[in-house]
Amino acid sequence: MSGERKFKQHVVLLLFVAITIGIFYFSWIPDSELTSEKYLPLWLRDWSNSYFNLRTAVPFIPFGFLLATGLFVKSKKNGFNFWFKNLCIATFVVCIAEGGQFFILNRHPDEIDVLFAILGSQVGFVLFYFFNRLKENSTD
Repeated sequence: MSGERKFKQHVVLLLFVAITIGIFYFSWIPDSELTSEKYLPLWLRDWSNSYFNLRTAVPFIPFGFLLATGLFVKSKKNGFNFWFKNLCIATFVVCIAEGGQFFILNRHPDEIDVLFAILGSQVGFVLFYFFNRLKENSTD
């Protein structure tokens, strides 16, 4: 394996882990309205409180993209199995994130959040697929 490819794998893994930690962090803070997160701009906190379920999908878009990138870099093949692995991993992560809310005062798991997270991950997967196709077509 070339040094450049290994470096790309490490960068993708690092970004993927950072996004995953962010997903768990924001899923498990006690205040679901993010008022305690003063470092976030007010417009972002207001937007996230107005679009409560949609805000769950947003971090799962880069999650799905990076997951697809990592799976692709590792296996160099795609197709149904590639998509299905992405779906299963995203479902597993969101179920842990939402399930952890059972143990946090003032937080409650939401089935719609699970659906939005899975949809966000699939949007990220589709974006990866299209970018990868564009890249393949541009090298022809």
